[in-house]
Amino acid sequence: MKACFKQAPDGSGPRSDLGGRLRGGLAWMVVLLVASSFPGRVRAQAGPPYQTDDPDPVPYHHWELYLATQDVKTGDALGGSGPQLEGNYGALPGLQLHVLVPFAYARPAVGHTAYGLGDVEVGAKVRFVKEGRRRPMIGTFVQTEWPAGSSADGLATPSVHVLLPIWLQKSFGAWSTDAGGGYLVDFDKVNGNDWNFGWLVQRRVSARATVGGELYDTTTHRATPASLVSNIGLVLDLSDHDQLLFSVGHSITGPRTLQAYLAYYVTGGP
Repeated sequence: MKACFKQAPDGSGPRSDLGGRLRGGLAWMVVLLVASSFPGRVRAQAGPPYQTDDPDPVPYHHWELYLATQDVKTGDALGGSGPQLEGNYGALPGLQLHVLVPFAYARPAVGHTAYGLGDVEVGAKVRFVKEGRRRPMIGTFVQTEWPAGSSADGLATPSVHVLLPIWLQKSFGAWSTDAGGGYLVDFDKVNGNDWNFGWLVQRRVSARATVGGELYDTTTHRATPASLVSNIGLVLDLSDHDQLLFSVGHSITGPRTLQAYLAYYVTGGP
């Protein structure tokens, strides 16, 4: 999944248990640290910690896991998820299966904080064209969002969404860039659909660190106006099979927002 920042909700709900969130996050961290003992190798990619994605699927019979937290502040409202567990698996050469389960929170400007299951994301990434000397890699990453949580409390959307994108990737030595976008289909036809576009540039600055910056644009959807956001990020290699991922950014146009993403990533395979 790309790091998907949604506008902070304006609903209300029961007070969340911050201690429970932290204990849950620590438990999942232990699980991933144990998993990191299995063999594997990290790879250059878009997606987390950015919203812009890439067309490069996980290698055949390999897997990757992200334990993440993400937050977005809109005015006096705050929303996001933590912990959020994302998994990808290389089911076939050039085909990646994907699932993401977030525990979301919503703290409106007025009212109580709600905490619970958010939108569950299921998808598949398919590479159409491999990268060549002068040819970019081309693929799609179809993602569906299923409203498993409470939309009344601002934890989930009230209907199913499907994102139908095209992504391109090209590398130039220490530099790489990903760009593309797609059409988001909202099955609540009253509110209509929207478009998403992203452009990401990354550069490996040392043997362990890669920095990047992106622009991500969305058109008007439901009650959320169109917006253009910018993010800067850091990917820090801890070993050949695990990383720390971080990004922070803000809106350029649209609702005034601040956003952040932090994750531990581990990969493995034969």
